[in-house]
Amino acid sequence: MTLRWEAFLEEVRERGEYDTPQEAERAARVVMALLGAHLVGDVRAELAARLLETLAPVLLNPLQAAEPLSPERFVRATAAWIEGATETTALWDIGAVLSTVADAAGDDLTERVLLQLPPGYDLLFGRPQPGHRP
Repeated sequence: MTLRWEAFLEEVRERGEYDTPQEAERAARVVMALLGAHLVGDVRAELAARLLETLAPVLLNPLQAAEPLSPERFVRATAAWIEGATETTALWDIGAVLSTVADAAGDDLTERVLLQLPPGYDLLFGRPQPGHRP
């Protein structure tokens, strides 16, 4: 199932408790660009197809990461890319976007995405692994 752009942004806006759709869009674009830099192959293409054509180019044409970012570094990178963000607000942004992505992708694809990322990203997607305690 592919989400419409407006529905995706509305879901991110609600989860992130943003005042405007523009705030939700800014968070979505930054988080998806950083995520896209860490995914490869069919998983990235399938995720882009499940999301929406507006975000597909952000996900499919990122700069490639020189090395995988740990979840903590992903949060710091997000904070650096969003004007006025702190690590705390970036974590909030990431949770709003990635939990929406996980719901749109479904459990199977989300699991395959997580297999391409360093340990700990399950929490950023709102999908803690059984027995995992932060």
